[in-house]
Amino acid sequence: MNSAIDIKQVLLVDDDQNIRTLAQMGLEGLTDWKVELAASGAEAISKATELKPDLIILDVMMPGMDGPTTLGELRKVDTLTAIPVIFMTAKAQTHEVELYQKMGARGIITKPFDPMTLPDDIQGILNKS
Repeated sequence: MNSAIDIKQVLLVDDDQNIRTLAQMGLEGLTDWKVELAASGAEAISKATELKPDLIILDVMMPGMDGPTTLGELRKVDTLTAIPVIFMTAKAQTHEVELYQKMGARGIITKPFDPMTLPDDIQGILNKS
């Protein structure tokens, strides 16, 4: 699989345990990626700073710090500015997708997602952008 970005480590951020588990099983089962999990925006910033993952998948709606706010905070850290971020959301209207992309997200994955096609969906977004 030739991709613009060689992914070895993914940070998956979602406040829903079931979604984290499903996505992790799909990604680790179908690729050689290592998936780290975070349940909140604050945890995402802490883990991203420590791990410097190749990709961050970020839930839009989370209690406390939501996805867009988390992305803004990640972009303030010099060592994290180049990491691609893909938002994951149940509600993706066209104007929201455009807004997220203006904020610097590479794309959107809509929930519910299929864990079996998730790696291809991610590669498609990364190859397109």
